[in-house]
Amino acid sequence: MTEGVEVHQAQANSADAATTAVTRSRTSSLQAVETDPGSEEPDQQEEDSSSFHSTGGAEDSSGGPVAPDGGWGWVVVAATVLVLAMTLAFPSCIGIFYTDLQNDFQASNTETSWVPAIMMAVLHACGPICSVLVECLGCRATIIIGGILSGLGMAASSFAQTLVELYITAGIITGMGFSLSFQPSITMVGHYFVRRRAFANALSSTGTALGLSTLPLLANYLLSSFGWRGSFLVLGGVLLNCCVCGAVMRPLGAKPKMEARTGQTNNRQLKTNCLSITQEREGLKGRLRATLSTVMPFLRRHMAFDLLCSNPYFCAYALGVSWMMLGFVVPLVYLVPYATAYGMEQDQAALLMAILGLINITVRPATAMVFGLPRFRGSHNFAYLFAAAVLINGLSNCICGMATSFPVLLAYVIVFGFSMSLIGSLLFTVLMDTVEMSRFPSALGLISIMESIMFLLGPPLAGILVDSTSQYTYVFFACSINGSTAGLFIMLSFYWLDRQKCREVKSSFTHKDINSLKPSTKMTIDCDYSPVPSHGNTIRDTETDV
Repeated sequence: MTEGVEVHQAQANSADAATTAVTRSRTSSLQAVETDPGSEEPDQQEEDSSSFHSTGGAEDSSGGPVAPDGGWGWVVVAATVLVLAMTLAFPSCIGIFYTDLQNDFQASNTETSWVPAIMMAVLHACGPICSVLVECLGCRATIIIGGILSGLGMAASSFAQTLVELYITAGIITGMGFSLSFQPSITMVGHYFVRRRAFANALSSTGTALGLSTLPLLANYLLSSFGWRGSFLVLGGVLLNCCVCGAVMRPLGAKPKMEARTGQTNNRQLKTNCLSITQEREGLKGRLRATLSTVMPFLRRHMAFDLLCSNPYFCAYALGVSWMMLGFVVPLVYLVPYATAYGMEQDQAALLMAILGLINITVRPATAMVFGLPRFRGSHNFAYLFAAAVLINGLSNCICGMATSFPVLLAYVIVFGFSMSLIGSLLFTVLMDTVEMSRFPSALGLISIMESIMFLLGPPLAGILVDSTSQYTYVFFACSINGSTAGLFIMLSFYWLDRQKCREVKSSFTHKDINSLKPSTKMTIDCDYSPVPSHGNTIRDTETDV
C-alpha cells in the first residue's frame, strides 16, 4: 500500500465536518450514559472501550472516535470487496441464464428482462429502509440481515414455477437483501478512512470487478452441471457469505445499542410533540401540520431531498448519474444473448464477461493510486474525470453494434471495461466530495431511489426494442446515446457551476478591496484629504499650517 496517498482539499474539508459531527454525537451519547448510572454495567463499559481500541481508532480531546485510516480498516475494505462482488455484480450473471429462462417459461425478451430489472431496482430503491435499519441496529447487523434475505430469496427462486414468482423471489427479496448489504459496507469504509478515502473507495470498488470476472464463469459452470434451478440454489448458499463479511465490520466508538437507545428517545419525544399538537389543533389543518412535522425530518434524515434545492452540485450529479444508469447496465444484461444469437458459443460469451471483470480488477487499483497524486487535487477534478469516463463508456457501445465477431466484441469489452473501471472508482468519491460526510448516507439513499427507477425501466425498454426490431444492435446504439449525453450533462453542469462560483468569489473580493480603500479617518471642513498623496496636496497643507 502506498503511504503517501492523500485526498484533495475539498474532500478533506467534508471529512473534517463529518468527524466533527460524529464527535458531537458520540460525546452526547457518552454524557447520556454518565448521567444514567444504571444504563450499563461497568463490565460492559470496559468491553466497549477495549473493543474500540482494538479497531485501531483513536480518541480526540472530547472523547469522540477518529477514523484510523488503516489498521482494522483494511479488514473492513476486504469485507466490502467481497460484499460488492456478491451484490452489485450479481445481476450481471443473470444474462448467463437469460436464454434458458426465456425458453423454460416461454416468455418474450420484455418479460424475461424484468427479472434483472426488478432485482437492480429494488437493490437501489431500499436505501431509505437501509438507512433506518443502520440507525437503529448499526451497519454490522444490517449487513447480516441483508445476507440472510439475499441467500433465502435466491434459494427460493430455484423452486419458482412462473415468472411472477421469480419476480418476487429473485427480484424483490434478493434485491432487498443486496441493498441491505452493500450500502452499509460503503458507509463503513467512509467511517474508517478520511485521508486515504479515495484510495479505500477505489480499492473496495474492485469487488464489483471481482464479481464480474468470477460470477459469469461460475454461473456458466453451474448451468451446464445443474441447470438454472440447481444453479440458483447453489448461488443462494454463496450469498450467505455476506453474513460473514458483515460480522467482521466492527463499528467505531460506541456500540449501535447506545445510538438506538438515543434514537428511540428522540422518537418518543417526537411522538409526544405530535400528540400535543394534535390535541391542541383538532382541525384538518392541525392534523396536516402534525403529519408534515413528522414526515419532513424523516425525509431530510434518510432521503436528503433538501440537498436537491440547497446544493446545486449534488442536484446536477444526481440527475446526471440517474440518467446514465438508464443504459449503463443494459449491455451487461444483453451482451451474452447478443453474442449467442449471432452464432457465438456460450463459453466464449461467458469469457467476454470474465475479461470485462479482469479489466476492472487491473484498472481500478491503478486508478486509485494515480488519483491519489497531488496533481489531481483541486475543485471537482474528480467530477470532470468521472464525466469523461461516462462519455467514453457511452461512445464505446457503438463498437459493439458494428460487428459480432469475437475480436470486435473483445475490443468493445476492453474499452467498455476501462471506462467502467473509472466510473466505479469515482462514483462514491465524487458524491463524498459533493456533500458532507454526515449527509452521505441520506444522499446515497436518494440517489439510489432515483437510480432504481432507471434500472427498472432500462432492461424492459431494451426488451421492447428487441421484440419490435428482432435485432440487438439498436439496443447498444441507444445505450451509446444515453451514456454520451449523461457525461456531457455532468461535465457542462459542473463547469457552469464552477464559473458561477468563481464570479461570486471575485465580486466579493472586489467589494472588499473597494471598502479597504476608503479613508479610515474622519473628514473635517478644514482638512483637504486625498487617499493618494501628491506634491500639490503637500504644498497646500504646508501653506494652511503656516
